[in-house]
Amino acid sequence: MFEYVRPAIASLILMTLITGVAYPLSVTAVAQLAFAEQANGSLVRDATGQVRGSALLAQAFEGPQWFHPRPSAGDYATVASAASNLAPSNPELAAQVRERVRDWAGSAVQPAPMELVTASGSGLDPHLTLAAARFQAARVAAARSIPAERLERLLLAQLTAPLVGPAVVNVLALNLALADNRLPDSSE
Repeated sequence: MFEYVRPAIASLILMTLITGVAYPLSVTAVAQLAFAEQANGSLVRDATGQVRGSALLAQAFEGPQWFHPRPSAGDYATVASAASNLAPSNPELAAQVRERVRDWAGSAVQPAPMELVTASGSGLDPHLTLAAARFQAARVAAARSIPAERLERLLLAQLTAPLVGPAVVNVLALNLALADNRLPDSSE
């Protein structure tokens, strides 16, 4: 009997070492060497070097002086991240969207962009399209006493084009540029 058990135990130990130790360590080493920023959470730091968040996760910003991200059904908590949107047939979704449209004060002339009144699938989407950022620009410019032209240049400077989809602005990076007063000069 032991002649059958011994190879099974040896195989179990070998496979545990390969799949439980060697493989995870090698993947971690490759990730740290080749993709250090992403492997460490794509952290965003302010001018003093303090970590302010991750470029991959949205966070709440309060007040008219900040650009606001998409709504989050999980209150921007990564633990609650999941498919957080309600079904289109759910009356609660329609009520939430109506309330958010009222909050954004969208009008028939300039309706609130859809991404500002509906949550993303995970509730943690850190990006806005240029249209959604521009929708908020007048409010931010007025609250900060910034000329609208300089704020528009900041939006364009923060614009990135993903591999697929429209060009987007990272809300955290945009707000950090505002906090650090990194606005493009009017001569640029």
